[in-house]
Amino acid sequence: MCEKTLQLYEDLLEEKKRKNAGEILTVVQMLPELESGGVERGTLEIGKYLADNNHRSIVISAGGRMVTQLEEEGSYHIGWKVGAKSPLTIKYLLPLRRLLKKEKVDVLHLRSRMPAWVGYLVWKSLPKKDRPVLVTTFHGFYSVNSYSAIMTKGMGIIAISKSIEQHIRQAYGIDQGIELIFRGVDKDKFDPDVVSSERIERYRKIWNISSEKPVIMLPGRLTRLKGQDIFIQALARIQHYDYQALLVGDIEDNPGFAAELSELIRGLHLEKKISMVGHCDDMPAALMLADVVVSASSNEPEAFGRTSIEAMAMGKPVIATAHGGSLETVKPKKTGWLVEPGEAAKLALALEEALTSPEKMRQFGAAGKAAVNSTFTMKTMCQRTLDFYHKLIASQRGFDKEAAAYSTRFN
Repeated sequence: MCEKTLQLYEDLLEEKKRKNAGEILTVVQMLPELESGGVERGTLEIGKYLADNNHRSIVISAGGRMVTQLEEEGSYHIGWKVGAKSPLTIKYLLPLRRLLKKEKVDVLHLRSRMPAWVGYLVWKSLPKKDRPVLVTTFHGFYSVNSYSAIMTKGMGIIAISKSIEQHIRQAYGIDQGIELIFRGVDKDKFDPDVVSSERIERYRKIWNISSEKPVIMLPGRLTRLKGQDIFIQALARIQHYDYQALLVGDIEDNPGFAAELSELIRGLHLEKKISMVGHCDDMPAALMLADVVVSASSNEPEAFGRTSIEAMAMGKPVIATAHGGSLETVKPKKTGWLVEPGEAAKLALALEEALTSPEKMRQFGAAGKAAVNSTFTMKTMCQRTLDFYHKLIASQRGFDKEAAAYSTRFN
């Protein structure tokens, strides 16, 4: 760790500290990397919110394309490969222990299983008086085993959906210390009114999209869990319609599966209808090009489903698979359609209904936007997370009897 750089970061915060009458928290978040995905974006959102509210935000990961944004938004990044499943990962135990003690860290927030093992072992090694509050977030339906059980070791456990909360309770028998905090949309970015026509037209040209055809979009990492193969099979069933379909997701993240999808598209003679456009740095602009957005997770449900609420925030109707977090975000016949997971035929029927019902799509889009504005905002997510930190700190210090239930397992 570069102590001079961290000292500079601390100096830049001094003016903010003097202006802030409240307590300054130091929060460390740990995750494998910062390339792309919901875990990574949630980390950036909390980091920015902490910095904007005069707290100290430190993030530990192996790095990635999102580090620049993280640092520009006020967080300090430490490039440790704490997500590597290797014996060499133990080399970070002592440096992390030094960091927690030197920086007097108030909250250690663990967001993935391998980093959680590293963080928990260090946290446990500290004298009780020196331990920060330990928080974990369940970002997925982890396999139920001793390795995954590390995510239950937090003094407080954040569940990102009701489905995840139920999974934690049923799989691990935990009935206290769980805080339900839905993921949220950044309304400063995901708002049709703030996306310029220039941004939209840029992607229309890059992706060669006709303004005369409806656009069906599936954003997400290229992985079998996201159901791109089922999506393609569904599109083959309605190829008599004149549409354009876009698979938005980094091809380099999973080149093997990308090649498999390309072969499937060719085999179904859909090369002129389906495009794999790769990673997109401006999803609000991309979503403005879509007429309907699909979340087709098949084998494993979405823990929450950011894709759906971001599309809804942009006024787009959503077709999602009826399991996991999608059951909580997409309301059938109100904001979109829910279909049985893994069923290309049923997904095709929903797509056909959408393509032939422009007025219904408009109504669903408007209703979805209203639902996001009332329930799924980033501001609410971040404030509730910060409130949870404070509640756990109060419990740790013995200030709040009601909050004490969150940490009784660790006394």
